Amino acid sequence: MISVIGTVGVPACYGGFESLVENLLPSKKIDLIYCTRKAYENELNEYKGSRLKYWSLDANGVQSIPYDVISVIHSLLFTKNDLLVLGVSGAIAIPFFKLFSKRKVVTNIDGLEWKRAKWGKAAKWFLKFSEKIAVKFSDKVIADNAAIAEHVLTAYNKQAEVIAYGGDHAVKGNLPAEKESFSLALCRIEPENNVKMILEAYAQVPNQSLKFIGNWNNSEFGKELKNRFGVFNNIELIDPIYDLDQLFKLRSKAARYIHGHSAGGTNPSLVEMMFFDLPIYCFDCNYNRASTQDKAMYFSSSEHLLQLLNTTNDDLTIAQQMLEIAKRRYTWSIVKQQYENLFND
Repeated sequence: MISVIGTVGVPACYGGFESLVENLLPSKKIDLIYCTRKAYENELNEYKGSRLKYWSLDANGVQSIPYDVISVIHSLLFTKNDLLVLGVSGAIAIPFFKLFSKRKVVTNIDGLEWKRAKWGKAAKWFLKFSEKIAVKFSDKVIADNAAIAEHVLTAYNKQAEVIAYGGDHAVKGNLPAEKESFSLALCRIEPENNVKMILEAYAQVPNQSLKFIGNWNNSEFGKELKNRFGVFNNIELIDPIYDLDQLFKLRSKAARYIHGHSAGGTNPSLVEMMFFDLPIYCFDCNYNRASTQDKAMYFSSSEHLLQLLNTTNDDLTIAQQMLEIAKRRYTWSIVKQQYENLFND
């Protein structure tokens, strides 16, 4: 049996790891999932056949360290489970778990979190150190992207299992026969997601419309961009949408998807959009190229994106290629089997 450590919890209400666990369930192997109390009004004893345990700590930010450490210790003392650890925040507890137990530890190290611009020097050092500990003491390491696996091999001389995320859960019905004319972008409003770059390009093409979904009011960066670009008639800045049915209505009508992420490995929002039979334009980095197998359109600046928007005429081919890759690599049935195989070995 398995304990899952490192998520906000289920039912999924937050991000990529939560959606992962949600779609691994129901499972004959997953016995216990740790959850953060603040995310749920009602505490369930179990969900889809797995037990739930709540802590009064935040699963993200600085508190994620004790949150994960306590979860590891609790699983060591009160269960006989193997561990599926999602993220490296609590990696300092893994050596102690292995010291007192012969149980298996499988860790998904997520993206190279220590590279993100939002962290200060101390946080970057700790995250890189935690990554090293996780890789060294885990029985198996999961990378969600081939580029992350290459980093693990180069930095630590260890093979990582490449398992991405599923995206087929985002399709909530039949896709319309005809698309509308707008482009869609969707992300957290952070500099590393190249939000400004995308907006600057669309500000120069008034005949092409962009709907951009994000948490514009959560930071000074987002508020500044909203004030600057919200005045353009062809740009609509939309507050976050978490309901998959509402998202489906927008996603299914979009003519193309613009993906600005530059960090984090395989981004769930990208693999979800690959199921919508539309051309995808990605920021040019090794993670995005690996996810799309070099078959999307890639941009490295606002000028480059502007050039693509004005000249590209093979959108139909790109859309077909994105859908083919998604069906072959990013369905939850495939991902679930890959995770179960790790614990069968």
